[in-house]
Amino acid sequence: MPRHAEMLRPVFITLILCLGASAQDLAWKQLPPLPDALGVAGAFAGTSGGALLVMGGANFPDRMPWDGGTKVWHDDVYVLESPDGAWKTAGKLPRPLAYGVSVQTDEGVLCIGGSDADRHYADVFLMAWNGHALTMHPCPPLPSPLANACGALVGGTVYVACGETKPNATQCSDACYAMTLSANDPFWKKLPPCPGGGRTLAAAASVQRRFLLMAGVTLSAGPDGKPVRRYLSTGYAYDPARNTWSPLPDLPKPAAAAPTPAPVLNNRSVFILGGDDGSLYTFQPLAEHPGFPGTVLAYDVMNKAWSAQASVPAPRATLTAILWRGMIVLPSGETRPGVRSPEVWAADFGGADR
Repeated sequence: MPRHAEMLRPVFITLILCLGASAQDLAWKQLPPLPDALGVAGAFAGTSGGALLVMGGANFPDRMPWDGGTKVWHDDVYVLESPDGAWKTAGKLPRPLAYGVSVQTDEGVLCIGGSDADRHYADVFLMAWNGHALTMHPCPPLPSPLANACGALVGGTVYVACGETKPNATQCSDACYAMTLSANDPFWKKLPPCPGGGRTLAAAASVQRRFLLMAGVTLSAGPDGKPVRRYLSTGYAYDPARNTWSPLPDLPKPAAAAPTPAPVLNNRSVFILGGDDGSLYTFQPLAEHPGFPGTVLAYDVMNKAWSAQASVPAPRATLTAILWRGMIVLPSGETRPGVRSPEVWAADFGGADR
């Protein structure tokens, strides 16, 4: 990894609110929509140079999947320098790419793994914006290709867990990797596997110096050999000091592809902002799917208890949650299977900047 990586510092998604704040206090608003009129799912996203970055992603530009449409992966990098500004195209990813893990650092956005139409990738690179130009720096690749994994920063260490190693997988990975960004020679270390078997489309969080892995789905082969989902409400916490996993209380309901990393308030409350709960997994016809539920699930770390709170106004799945200028930003994502939205929603968290 280049020397600049020694300066990488974690940006904790820990938001400072007054005592007693909850999801009901969130004031949602729309930011300028993405330039892509369809929107994208699975984009890399984060902040750099004070600006919001949304990179890559995938959609169905010609026809919807139920009409035989083909998914297309993209490489455009969009930059928004102020909440009331206009998006501009700042450059390209190394290749069309989506469904990777985005990890925020003070030096830019760490883009980890992902996929295109043909394969999954182990590549890791840092994308940064200096106000005038976009730069990309290669970093040590993952030990294995991964897409639809999740990740977060705990202290100065980035964690990546689970996902799928190849397209159309019928089995999920249970692997967890960690890399200390400030090390002289950073490398990915394999940790004890995630308990309960592999999973994909899970949400991650960093809270109280632990890495949380929550919900998602498992995969198995159906009668036709295609992957079949089983939705999960289980979760686990990894303690780096003890190198052990411990179970979390079950979520009130499953949540797959929820915005991740999950935002954390006051270093004690973790929020799952919607996602797919699987209740409409077999819904037909897909063209009439009503959309994903918007329920917000909150986990109280101190009391070890989940609760269902307010709803997000525009439920989305398969996207990154970003902390930017005191807001949690949800850029684009899926509204229902196959359908994206260019809308960018943000929740004002009282002006907190970390």
